[in-house]
Amino acid sequence: MKVIIFCGGKGTRLREETEFKPKPMVEVGGRPIMWHIMQRYARYGIKDFVLPLGYKGEVIKQYFHDYKIRNSDFTIDMASGALDIHESKGIDWRVTLCDTGEDTEKGARIKRVAKYIGNEPFMATYGDGVADIDIDALLKFHKSHGKLGTFTGVRMPSRFGTVSTGPEGEVLGWQEKPILNQFTNCGFFVFEPEFLEYLDEDPSCDLEKEPLERLASQGQLAMYRHEGFWQCMDTLRDYQLLSSMWEKGNAPWMK
Repeated sequence: MKVIIFCGGKGTRLREETEFKPKPMVEVGGRPIMWHIMQRYARYGIKDFVLPLGYKGEVIKQYFHDYKIRNSDFTIDMASGALDIHESKGIDWRVTLCDTGEDTEKGARIKRVAKYIGNEPFMATYGDGVADIDIDALLKFHKSHGKLGTFTGVRMPSRFGTVSTGPEGEVLGWQEKPILNQFTNCGFFVFEPEFLEYLDEDPSCDLEKEPLERLASQGQLAMYRHEGFWQCMDTLRDYQLLSSMWEKGNAPWMK
């Protein structure tokens, strides 16, 4: 099974890190956050990735092109250019990198890489969020309901505390950033190949709007509930939080 990882956005809310690199290449613990996401899938034996590139896609191309050399000992003959790798520390992933346009929405990016997916179910996720999700359980759930699509939902904490009061202004209850009852889409999608018919290559085809709205209205979309850890890296504060968790040895997405 192939996994599409969205990595074409500009990450404008993380401009401190994304001025010279795409957001999926921002490092947590010395590795791009995209690498952490791919490791999660690889843990479950899913190692075939398709990366639709956009903003500064050449940085991602260069990273994977040089990956084996960057992570191995080698000797180079400066006269002939011959390279002798002594101890390979590469990984057994297969990564397809595709230019899909700098200002292309996610639905169109999927459609533009469809030729690399084939007529089979595929997975997709955002290139800026890590989770301790059980990929096997997600796939089992998707196969059980027979619908064209599955997305993963998580409960998010409120950004603010909440207070309940009585008619005279007396405080009846206080909760600091309670967990909301509603579920939020955190990505980690599974789609049947027929879902590709809901998409087109027009740059404005946004996955979360018309395609998924239509899928839901037709009763062809289900939600897998993830009650564990998930954290996106949308802002500098998010980046600092993930980096701090890694440095303290508390990175649930790697367990």
